Amino acid sequence: MTRKLVRRSRIREGLPFPLGATWDGLGVNFALYSVNATKVELCLFDERGRENERITLPEYTDEIWHGYLPDARPGQLYGYRVHGPYQPDAGHRFNPNKLLLDPYAKQIVGQLKWSPPIFGYTLGHRDADLSFDRRDSASFMPKCAVIDPAFTWGDDRRPQHPWDRTIIYEAHVRGMSMRHPAVPAEWRGTFSGMMVDELVEHICRLGVTTVELLPVHAFVDDQYLLNRGLRNYWGYNTIGFFAPHSGYMATQSVSEFKQMIAHLHHAGLEVLLDVVYNHTAEGNELGPTLSFRGIDNASYYRLAENRRYYVNDTGTGNTFKLTNVGALRMVNDSLRYWVMEMHVDGFRFDLATILGREQHGFDPSGSFLDACRQDPLLSQVKLIAEPWDIGPGGYQVGGFPPGWSEWNDRFRDTVRAFWRGDTGQLAELATRITGSADLFNRRGRRPTNSINFITAHDGFTLHDLVSYEQKHNEANGEQGRDGSNHNLSANYGVEGETEDPEINALRRRQQRNFLATLLLSLGTPMLLAGDEFGRSQSGNNNAYCQDNELTWIDWDVQDQTRDLTEFIRRLIMLRKRYPLLRRSRFFDGVFDEELGIKDVTWLTVQGIEMTDADWHDARARTLMMKLDGRAPHSGLRQVAANVTLLMVINGMPQDVVFRLPSAVNGRWRILLDTSERQRERFVPGGTEWTVKNRSLALLAME
Repeated sequence: MTRKLVRRSRIREGLPFPLGATWDGLGVNFALYSVNATKVELCLFDERGRENERITLPEYTDEIWHGYLPDARPGQLYGYRVHGPYQPDAGHRFNPNKLLLDPYAKQIVGQLKWSPPIFGYTLGHRDADLSFDRRDSASFMPKCAVIDPAFTWGDDRRPQHPWDRTIIYEAHVRGMSMRHPAVPAEWRGTFSGMMVDELVEHICRLGVTTVELLPVHAFVDDQYLLNRGLRNYWGYNTIGFFAPHSGYMATQSVSEFKQMIAHLHHAGLEVLLDVVYNHTAEGNELGPTLSFRGIDNASYYRLAENRRYYVNDTGTGNTFKLTNVGALRMVNDSLRYWVMEMHVDGFRFDLATILGREQHGFDPSGSFLDACRQDPLLSQVKLIAEPWDIGPGGYQVGGFPPGWSEWNDRFRDTVRAFWRGDTGQLAELATRITGSADLFNRRGRRPTNSINFITAHDGFTLHDLVSYEQKHNEANGEQGRDGSNHNLSANYGVEGETEDPEINALRRRQQRNFLATLLLSLGTPMLLAGDEFGRSQSGNNNAYCQDNELTWIDWDVQDQTRDLTEFIRRLIMLRKRYPLLRRSRFFDGVFDEELGIKDVTWLTVQGIEMTDADWHDARARTLMMKLDGRAPHSGLRQVAANVTLLMVINGMPQDVVFRLPSAVNGRWRILLDTSERQRERFVPGGTEWTVKNRSLALLAME
């Protein structure tokens, strides 16, 4: 390879900020953070990916290497080679033979090719990762690209749905559009595919307000998956926290992502991103050297006492070190970039406990959590934590600070267990459907901080939850060892698909029960895309590696599943119509002496108030919850003062006779019944009413 000589006048000192490659209209400023490097080389590539120049960055300011190229332009491909000590036992793994991706790259072009040269050590060497590999990795690496950030947003406005009106729809960019008949073949599986009118209209017709996309940051496919003919479908293997994943781009321009956001905003939909700042795709000490490891391993990763090894609180081999100022700044800069430049409306943080873990353990006032809370931009978008990981003190549901909402697996597990027929669930169910005050009623947090869900990308779909008692993950190639065994699922007599009409009728009713419980409970509900179609993954509860028809939504079944889709629409309309179902204050159950009422009253099947003995009856699976709109509550008295709602729950395997409370106007109007009885519209108050086995009904007195 012939390298061009660099004239002193060509490379200028530039500025240490902003980090990354920034085009100012005349040239490009390059800036890279590294505390322990001794020299940084900027490598330039032609459009065919051939390295044609190396330039040493001339300045080092406040731990940032930087330089300015006046003749560089958008589209320029580049990467870095970073010099420094190769001392794995001391935590240093510099190897200038390895081309490195810029952590701040706004676009990454090309695919990683798994080959021995991408490793900093020599594979198969007797000293393993203590050895040093001198082969050049550039031809096997994707490249960074300088971008022109200009984009005409027009009148784009954030929908800014308040939390009490938010309904989340968790979706996968590729899975949503791969089989949609209206999506052109060249757009399938891409951001462009997400803009197709018919697809967007379906989401809007459901009534949801917010689309949460599984990871769209640039990620790589694990070698062990590729060797088995599989892919990293979910995308939880990030290597570029500023770059949209190239596999989701039909146009190969980052503007495509912006166009998708503008299109969804125009339809009134917020967009949240599922983000993975807890680890990177570089794995443990035996992983490849792609970016952070070669730029400054000791600064970016949490290392064990023996600094050759990594702290593995993620289960993926490494853990990001957010107690380091450079790593913390990178994550916060990334978040601000996606809000300011890409116009996203918030984030769901994978394994978020790691982000709040300090040296002494999880701290709700840790560096990262405090940084988000005080940031004038990030504190105003939706922040959702997955509040657990496998590290010490990793389960933190309810433990995050104000300003954060959290996935509530206690809601998921309780609702699943109750409708499956498990004993001793009644008191827990009451707590979950009223906003999980035991977890969130502190420091001014609200019921809406509980993200309620029954299903998510990780686990069974709703259809499979009522069709399989065991996971069936053989297609993943791990002999069924992967995926959770704690599914709280049931098959009602037959494992998997069946033509038995009674079993199928019960399965459909159970799906309606789950959906009704989710959408009629206090908190912020989250639906899994495809559940409205009864989508199945054939019992696979860990389909992270299945990029095929097992995970892609089948839009051709719409006509066959219209009843379920319409049922969801009806539930969402009820939630929107009755603020009692989405109030942003916790119930207190205290008797109001002046009005002679309670905001919530719990009743037995006999219509009398529950006692402690009733709550502690492990066999009890029946309950009535009466919500009175006249009870004092800020923001509701004006709109709900004349409304009383009654939720009637029968979790028993047989029909049960309930005695309904009396009604002021003499009758209760049936708003919803998961047994789908159509003959009744009203039920007299104070009378007996037979409720079908395993069903839920919502009644109103107005």
